[in-house]
Amino acid sequence: MGRTIKIDPYYGSLKGMLAKYDRLSRRDAFTGDTKESYERWKAQARELLWKLLGLDKMEYCDLDPRILERKEVAPCIVREKVLLQVEPKTYMPVYILIPQKQAGKKQGCFLALPGHLGAGKYSVAGCGEIPAVKEAIERFHYDYGMQLAKLGYVTLCPDSRGFGERRDEALQGEAEGAFLGSSCFQLAHMAEPLGQTVAGMCTYDVMRLLDYVCERGEWDTGRLGCLGFSGGGMQTLWAAAMDDRIRQAVISGYLYGYRDSLLLLNGNCSCNYVPHLWEHFDMGDIASLIAPRPLLVQSCRDDHLNGPRGLENVAEQLDIVRAAYRLYGKEARLVHDVREGGHCWHGEPLAQILPYFEDCLEKGE
Repeated sequence: MGRTIKIDPYYGSLKGMLAKYDRLSRRDAFTGDTKESYERWKAQARELLWKLLGLDKMEYCDLDPRILERKEVAPCIVREKVLLQVEPKTYMPVYILIPQKQAGKKQGCFLALPGHLGAGKYSVAGCGEIPAVKEAIERFHYDYGMQLAKLGYVTLCPDSRGFGERRDEALQGEAEGAFLGSSCFQLAHMAEPLGQTVAGMCTYDVMRLLDYVCERGEWDTGRLGCLGFSGGGMQTLWAAAMDDRIRQAVISGYLYGYRDSLLLLNGNCSCNYVPHLWEHFDMGDIASLIAPRPLLVQSCRDDHLNGPRGLENVAEQLDIVRAAYRLYGKEARLVHDVREGGHCWHGEPLAQILPYFEDCLEKGE
């Protein structure tokens, strides 16, 4: 006989939590029908989200940028390693991929933000010489920073908090699981009792990276973009929603309804969860704050993170976002790219869609 007993039935909390979600959620969604009322709502929503994310608890300081390394890593592409101080005693290493400059105008610039299981900046910047990183790149097509650099964009690939060189003590070391993983769980336990969130800290760090781009002054900030897959898509969502300096955004593998994808699927990483958020907004409400700037949302048909209803869950949120773009008459600036297969980034649309987005920005269409 075993050392446990069979329990039937179980009395878990999910059914009650789903009912509570249905009763209490999304009470601050936009309900107006004009661009002017939307702009007022947008300002109010950002003010509320600023507090929910814990951005009011972040501590500003001088970036004190230091270039630690400069080397050629691909034909006509130089990689700098820069260390930035984003808060007092809190540092962010960044790989900057700089392609050879073409005569005539400033280079375009993208932030390429990392997701999970890719060792932070190492996969995004295409460090395939590291065997574990090479496998992550092959699995998720994770080297989108290098993909952007090969298209001619200066691309900044940071280590987000808890990733790569920024892993906290519990996951520091060379063991492959720790190296590829992140300490979001530990960060959440440190942050939330102080009124902060992992999503908020990551959003703040992206804002400081934008500060650095502006201070450096070498690249075209009028078409500055941000791209991220999975957890990097989460960061892109939040940063673009909260900061208009991001002029175009690409979110891959991360835009769906909270009920299906983070409540029913409640084993996701701690970085996804912001206390009290669901009472006020769904993910589509947050993404609508990006309107009317160009936005590409990429979804994979069989991505398990879409939830049990699959792309239907995604489509409901895109309808919320599309309504915001419609108020501006800019529906064409919102593009939904659907790919076959599971959770993975697909770089195929970049060469076509980014010139279109930049043409929109240049013409003000």
